[in-house]
Amino acid sequence: MARACSAALKGRGYVEPNPMVGCVIVKNGNLIATGWHRKFGGPHAEVNALQKAGAKAAGATVYVTLEPCCHVGKTGPCTTALIEAKVGRVVVGCRDPFPRVAGGGIKALRKAGIRSDVGLLEDEAKEIIAPFRMLVEHGRPYVIAKWAQSLDGKIATASGDSKWISGEKSRRIVHQLRGRMDAVIVGARTAKLDDPMLTARGVRPRRIATRIVFDSALQISPKSNLVRSAGDYPTMIMTTSSSFRTNANRVDALTRLGVQIVACRSQSGKISPASALTHLAKRGMTNVLLEGGGELIGAFNDSGLVDEAHVFTVPIVLGGRGPTGCAGKGVSKVRDAVRGTVIKRRFIDGDQYSVVRFANLKS
Repeated sequence: MARACSAALKGRGYVEPNPMVGCVIVKNGNLIATGWHRKFGGPHAEVNALQKAGAKAAGATVYVTLEPCCHVGKTGPCTTALIEAKVGRVVVGCRDPFPRVAGGGIKALRKAGIRSDVGLLEDEAKEIIAPFRMLVEHGRPYVIAKWAQSLDGKIATASGDSKWISGEKSRRIVHQLRGRMDAVIVGARTAKLDDPMLTARGVRPRRIATRIVFDSALQISPKSNLVRSAGDYPTMIMTTSSSFRTNANRVDALTRLGVQIVACRSQSGKISPASALTHLAKRGMTNVLLEGGGELIGAFNDSGLVDEAHVFTVPIVLGGRGPTGCAGKGVSKVRDAVRGTVIKRRFIDGDQYSVVRFANLKS
């Protein structure tokens, strides 16, 4: 099952909004085949592995990270493929939360006389499908916040200079992150000060992220890099419903330049993060990356909508009153802070790269 979990991760960035799934087929103690869901709309992990195994699959034990599907979607049911291959046993990491499966796959296999066991390395299997679970169970994308900070927690100097806090290799990781996202989001102030492109450069992207600016007042410049390149890369401006109504001419002008304009509910005069995520979920987005600034990330954090944080801490001290990676209202008591779990920590040319996950999903 551990091998199946590793195989599943090879589909990251290719299979969404489907879940990543891995499958290993073993017979008489020998590895027969390994498969994974390679791309959205393509064969699922079980079918991929069964095709490699051929006739050897008969009587074999199949280890699969997620309950096999039992319905017709873009492909046929994996349960049917397993039954027709006459496998002897199926071991499942975790049940599928998708309502059209949700235990039905296990039931179909057992009805066909195939022994089926559930729960081997369940925590690891659930971690792999966390973005899929978030979309299915909560109706929103999985949210990753990213920032680079000095040793004293600043993401820029008091004058706004931030290039570059992190090193080149750290920035390459950020481009890799962008290259597997459905969307990359920044606030209006960051878009104005940094004039970013928000594209995945120097890496081979697994998907092309929609570049999104949270712009409550709809003040983005038509001459900005994001707007000028809207014809080449998907670009969206999210604004409040009131701003959308009162800036019809600007909406029309930006739309003609290739920018999608989306009106969201407001929250204290700003864009409601929950409303924005609902809009993105309706577009089938599974993973989104918050790239700043601190007020944007803080707004999501205040709403309990940050699922994972990728933080690069660099051994420099900026001092002064520079901005921090996560601002917003924050908490008044330390005990009220949400404590995450560090799932990765390593050093990259002196930069400390930490990945922290927050428990926004039920176990």
